[in-house]
Amino acid sequence: MKFLIVLAGLFFSSFSFADKTVYDESRDRNIPIQISYPTSEEQCSEAQKCSVAFLSAGYGVSHTKYSFLSKQLNLLGYMVVAIGHELESDPPLSVSGDLYETRSENWNRGAKTLDFVKHNLEPTYPKYNFNDLLLIGHSNGGDISSWLANEGKDYIETVITIDHRRVPLPRNKDIGVLSIRGSDYPADDGVLPSQRESEEYGMCVKKIPKSRHNDMTDHGPAWLKDEINSAVQSYLKGLGCEKL
Repeated sequence: MKFLIVLAGLFFSSFSFADKTVYDESRDRNIPIQISYPTSEEQCSEAQKCSVAFLSAGYGVSHTKYSFLSKQLNLLGYMVVAIGHELESDPPLSVSGDLYETRSENWNRGAKTLDFVKHNLEPTYPKYNFNDLLLIGHSNGGDISSWLANEGKDYIETVITIDHRRVPLPRNKDIGVLSIRGSDYPADDGVLPSQRESEEYGMCVKKIPKSRHNDMTDHGPAWLKDEINSAVQSYLKGLGCEKL
């Protein structure tokens, strides 16, 4: 029993998180980020670069509150950059009118932040591949990820959204797409692919029964975090939509 406890302690201690701030001079914006590294970091090199994921939080949730996802992605060989999008000086997220129009400023700002972080960090981490990014985001963070992916950036390889609701997923054969869905709120019309679009573009949608939108963070139940991680792992390992 003592041996098992020691092993467990070594396993969990292999995860490390570094909190940093990057400064976007063009927008006079200090952007908080948290970086965690792949558990197989010693295998990363300039000749064989490791993968990179940008993780965007839901509105009102700290970017540090998705460690369950970061750890899963670290195990899969990703360096994860969790990004704080909302600053105290930003206007609040609109809750009235045509939300696609009134929230577009927020999503556009977030997309610019993702693009800035990519170009800011890339020279500092030569052992990591910033030209085939995974964008993953919960709720409004998924909207931001989809917004950037729809801009046609050639450095995005995969988009995974967790119960985002407003911005249409990219219909692009060069971008892999998985959307994990909760059970309590529907997405707006046109956000998710039709059956024809799913087949044409290879897009996957995974609904988790009895799951709640607001539980899809570190504060959620263990079974739900396990379901999300299982879907992410299966998708990134290329098992296909039917195996999620």
